[in-house]
Amino acid sequence: MSLRNILDKMEPHFHKGGRYENWYALYEAADTIFYTPGHVTKTAAHVRDAVDLKRMMILVWACTFPAVFFGLYNVGLQANTAMAALGLTEPTTWQGGLASVFTGFNPDSLWDNIIHGAMYWLPIYMTTFLVGGFWEVLFAMKRGHEINEGFFVTSILFALILPPSIPLWQVALGISFGIVIGKEVFGGTGKNFLNPALTGRAFLFFAYPAQMSGDAIWTAVDGFSGATPLSLAAAGGVDAILAQNITWFDAFIGTIQGSVGEVSTFAIALGGAVLLIAKVAAWRIVAGVFLGMTVMATLFNIMGSDTNAMFALPFYWHMVLGGFAFGMFFMATDPISASMTNTGKWVFGALIGVMVVLIRVVNP
Repeated sequence: MSLRNILDKMEPHFHKGGRYENWYALYEAADTIFYTPGHVTKTAAHVRDAVDLKRMMILVWACTFPAVFFGLYNVGLQANTAMAALGLTEPTTWQGGLASVFTGFNPDSLWDNIIHGAMYWLPIYMTTFLVGGFWEVLFAMKRGHEINEGFFVTSILFALILPPSIPLWQVALGISFGIVIGKEVFGGTGKNFLNPALTGRAFLFFAYPAQMSGDAIWTAVDGFSGATPLSLAAAGGVDAILAQNITWFDAFIGTIQGSVGEVSTFAIALGGAVLLIAKVAAWRIVAGVFLGMTVMATLFNIMGSDTNAMFALPFYWHMVLGGFAFGMFFMATDPISASMTNTGKWVFGALIGVMVVLIRVVNP
């Protein structure tokens, strides 16, 4: 018996009057993962093609993979390098202890770095997926509608913008806030004006600043402190970054301190290029963000400052520091919370680029 026949045989039990009618949302989610929905739009106002919301969201999810895998490598690289610098031969965290079952801690080993990094990020992602999935299922069941595929994207985006050392209970709290307050209170997918992943991240930043900022959270080794290049730039400009033997190319490739998925502009751009080619991401928004950032950074360069080193930071450094690239390709292009008109996309993107630089440079 084929999977299609099994699902068809089960379906009546999940409809109204069936013994499992309250669990229809779960059945529908499982069914449409493997097959297209059984109902289609028949009015003339729609273009019929092979792409639906589920396929589009899965494409976005898959386009994060370059950032995911490089992020795993970099988390492990930073941890293993710190262990070597501190003279540690045994891990200081439970994630490191778990990694020791499968690998060593040689910073020159690709395998060691990826596995060590995975032991930190996978628990973050699984916590995000399970807790966020609980809220998605709960609201879908209460409202009597299907589970939306957008959570695949929300879950992985949220997990990628967190530091590797964050406590898992804060991960659960952050995604809960993002899903419930950032989306569901407005009616769910398509009705929210906030990005759930960013909403959860913002909540954690203001509620638990000690675990979301500073120099001690970016490397997954107890007792090691290392500033991100953006923090170095704020303290002493480009010279402070270069003094730590960090080149622009290092920042572009991503072998630097930072959140798991935000460090590699190169890996992010690979996934972002696919989104642009597939027309899932709006190129006008991406271009607007980049132009807004470039213009604002250049204006600050021209103005100059004797007391604020960030005034002199060139646009090409802004591009590879912090979460700029990740936000430009994966956050600003969110089809629900972003602008819809062509002119609005340019303005929306430009304002994001301007505000990023403005906050970086003049925020006390």
